Amino acid sequence: MVEPRFVPRNEHTLSRKDIDPDALTVLYKLHQASHIAYLVGGSVRDLLLGRRPKDFDIGTSAHPPQVKRLFRHCWIIGRRFRLAHVKFGTKVIEVATFRRLVQPEESAPDQPNPAAHDQASPAARVHNPAQMFLDNAFGTPEEDAFRRDFTINALFYDIGTFAVIDYVNGLEDLRAGVVRSIGDPEVRFLEDPVRMLRAVALSARLGFAIDPPTLDAIRLHRRELARSSQPRLLEEYYKILRSGYAQKTFQSLSDVGLLEPISEELHLGAGEVLWKSLARLDEYRNRFESAPQTLTNAILLGSLLVPLGLMSPPYHADIDPPRLGALPLARRDVERIRQVMGLQRRLREQGAPPRVQSSLVHRHVFQDALTWLEVHGEVPELVEHWKVVHNERGAALPAPDAAGPEGAPPFRRRRRRRRRRRHQGPEH
Repeated sequence: MVEPRFVPRNEHTLSRKDIDPDALTVLYKLHQASHIAYLVGGSVRDLLLGRRPKDFDIGTSAHPPQVKRLFRHCWIIGRRFRLAHVKFGTKVIEVATFRRLVQPEESAPDQPNPAAHDQASPAARVHNPAQMFLDNAFGTPEEDAFRRDFTINALFYDIGTFAVIDYVNGLEDLRAGVVRSIGDPEVRFLEDPVRMLRAVALSARLGFAIDPPTLDAIRLHRRELARSSQPRLLEEYYKILRSGYAQKTFQSLSDVGLLEPISEELHLGAGEVLWKSLARLDEYRNRFESAPQTLTNAILLGSLLVPLGLMSPPYHADIDPPRLGALPLARRDVERIRQVMGLQRRLREQGAPPRVQSSLVHRHVFQDALTWLEVHGEVPELVEHWKVVHNERGAALPAPDAAGPEGAPPFRRRRRRRRRRRHQGPEH
């Protein structure tokens, strides 16, 4: 049992007025139903740093069905660990029951005991056959804090007392600007190698240092990252590219050797051309409070593929599609960025006849092509010209998500006219 540190309201900077009103509604309703409920994780960290959190997540003693009974618009999701999503319009407040790390000897009777595996094998420790059982063990706030990844992500805010609760000395690391693993970093990274990537991304985004034992463990076990789910790794890449700190993060990943296990192409191509591409992407992203819809997966992916020379002609999607190691690049996104690049020369022809310009703004990839020109073209006056053309022509640009599987407009089946039956009189 660890005695937590309770930091009263007059000793910290977190204020209720900075918390999303819908998150406050969820917190208060859980309290009124006699459940423990805290604002948790990255939202507490960011608010204490004076940043605007991307999400406001809640940890509670209530189990998912209990949460669902309290909120009309609530859905329970997840297979390995069930979460409650409380919806307010398009916004989602995630509510998770406090969890705990279960020791191997506590595993269910019908589950293999991980201790029986070869503990010297990293694969045995990463791919724990009892993991599904372990992930679904509910616990106390203290146990939930210690199962989190880094100390600065394990802080809680109590809406009842207005205190910040710290079980793992996260406040000291927050003040010192340090990313530190909770527990033995070697064990924690072998449990989930993606934590290594997140440690570097967190360090780059906050401008924090990674503490030496955590950094040593990353360098020692960096190749374990290749054991992680490939779609999950790609999703982490997209998060980094949308963060506004892509250049700094990918440079740091290169420095500690975390690009090589995932993508040999990125590892070998990490250089000035790539860093300039990512810097332009960051500059565009940071004009907005949050990631704009114009930063589609195709634009993000192209910001990696194009500077690496992986989209250079000749190129045929079915014969030699570009690769980033074993990451599962969607054909739709690859084909869309190919079409976007093909349109760039046309967009630079400012003196084209009005009829040609009008046809261009009606192209289904025009929005992505214009975004690419704005991010990477370095011709702001040309971007403004095409925005004016678009407004004058009144083109209805399809949303990027509305595109078909290969980046084409969605297929709409033509409605067949009903055939009128010829009236036949009575037979004589």
